[in-house]
Amino acid sequence: MPDTAATVPSPTVRHLRQLLLWPLRLLQQGGGQGRPPWQVLRDLGDASPWREQVDEYTGDPGQFHERHYNEFVTFLPYVQRFLFGEGRSARDDGERGDADASGAPMRVFRRHDVARVRAWTQAGAEPIELQVVHVDLYFFFDVDVVLLNLEVQADGLGLAQAQEMLYRFGRAYPPGWDARGQPLHCLAGAEWLAADGSVLARSDAHDREAFLQHVAEHRAPRMAAHWAWLLRPLVADHSGEAGALRYRQIEYHRMPTMAYLALDDPRALTRADFIRLGLVTGAGGSDGALPYAEQHVADFEARYCYDRFWSAGGAAPDTRYLCCGHALVVVGRAEAEFYRCGQRGVLAQFRHPHFMIFLIAHFQKAALLMFSDRLVEALKRLNVQDAGSVKRFKRAIRGSFEGFLRFTHRYWFHEVAEQAQARALFHLTARHLELDPLYAEVKERIADMNAYLDADSLRRQANTVVRLTVVTIFGLIGTVTTGFLGMNLLAEADAPMSRRVAFFALVFGLTTMLTIYTMVKSKRLSDFLDALSDERLGAWGKLKALANVWRRES
Repeated sequence: MPDTAATVPSPTVRHLRQLLLWPLRLLQQGGGQGRPPWQVLRDLGDASPWREQVDEYTGDPGQFHERHYNEFVTFLPYVQRFLFGEGRSARDDGERGDADASGAPMRVFRRHDVARVRAWTQAGAEPIELQVVHVDLYFFFDVDVVLLNLEVQADGLGLAQAQEMLYRFGRAYPPGWDARGQPLHCLAGAEWLAADGSVLARSDAHDREAFLQHVAEHRAPRMAAHWAWLLRPLVADHSGEAGALRYRQIEYHRMPTMAYLALDDPRALTRADFIRLGLVTGAGGSDGALPYAEQHVADFEARYCYDRFWSAGGAAPDTRYLCCGHALVVVGRAEAEFYRCGQRGVLAQFRHPHFMIFLIAHFQKAALLMFSDRLVEALKRLNVQDAGSVKRFKRAIRGSFEGFLRFTHRYWFHEVAEQAQARALFHLTARHLELDPLYAEVKERIADMNAYLDADSLRRQANTVVRLTVVTIFGLIGTVTTGFLGMNLLAEADAPMSRRVAFFALVFGLTTMLTIYTMVKSKRLSDFLDALSDERLGAWGKLKALANVWRRES
């Protein structure tokens, strides 16, 4: 439908939920080596604000609600085992430090000290205060990836404010600054607040020189201060801070985001509004213009919208899902009880099964990128002139190959659910993230590396066989000559022991020297044997091949 200039007040978002999901690559140093990262974090005790989350499946049965049951039965059995484990277990790692037979391979840690966030979308604008629902860290067995999950909520925001929050909030660092030194495309300011209103940490996105200096020195981005604080005791790998758990950026600095918007009348939103929400482009002007050229968004509805419930009927009328891979947004009618129900309605689905669908897709992408990074790092450290470096390279490639096989059989799914909506949303997210092409590319690279190592091993074995063959052939001459009819050239059987030992040592030394010399010349002797067996080569050519055994390389 055509867009017209806005002549009515901007729609009000009665309730907004925003979930950020930030994938990071984990690196362990010092005392963390050999232990799962969640065990390292757990063992820090009071030195860390993070506490392992005993979920509703393994904790108090009274905390297990219908929304958790609905979340569980949404997924196929192999996905249930990945997300929730098997049986009721306290998930005590014991001495093994890995996922036990019944525990889930996914571990969750939560901090409770952050109650609200105060955000300024633009310099000089009024701050927006959002309630922090929870802050979690998701760890995964056998994969060095951690996902930070932050959920916030607010009521009564204008649509433009909500669009700006979706666009600007989840930025790990500012991508640039304007002529006045104000950060671009991210929040102008942000503060984490405790329950009593005190400021726990604030953004330093305006400190341009600190970010420039860090990139110039480390060739790596500097995380904004409030995000770096939120992750502690995890520290950025290129920072000067000490820490056993370190992380690196693995994707774009924009954190994948999910959003739930409840409006009085979703039909009042223009096509431009939906495009800005679905592609997370921020608020537009009052003219209602599209954020991009018409030809660029001509197929927006077909590519990015899931409109199964975009109708006037049903329990949650006028509900539309928007997905671009980086973002999953649901818009619906606030007055619909099922839409706003947090136990069994759309809000419950958004916070539980749909969040897990989004998490699985982004975890898969992050893990694949992590394997790709490992290959690059292994190649960077390879020095073919150093035997130790070659051995470390082989171990790294073999380890990556084994880890990729375990990832494939434990975490790689093409289908997560049979329910039509859950299945469609996962396919939509995976398609926009291009998971299948990425998986094929990483698999091919790892397979190529592994094939190279196999070919190199076969080449070395073939060279060894050639050398042994040459030694055997030339040793056969002496063996047959001296052993013909059991002949002894020197009858020293009755000689004194000292004389026999002297003869033995002399023969042993000469034989060893001859064998070593034959091994040294085995490559050229092998070429001579090839020439000798070539019937097309004349006697002179064969003599030249023999002379080449002692010719110096130019």
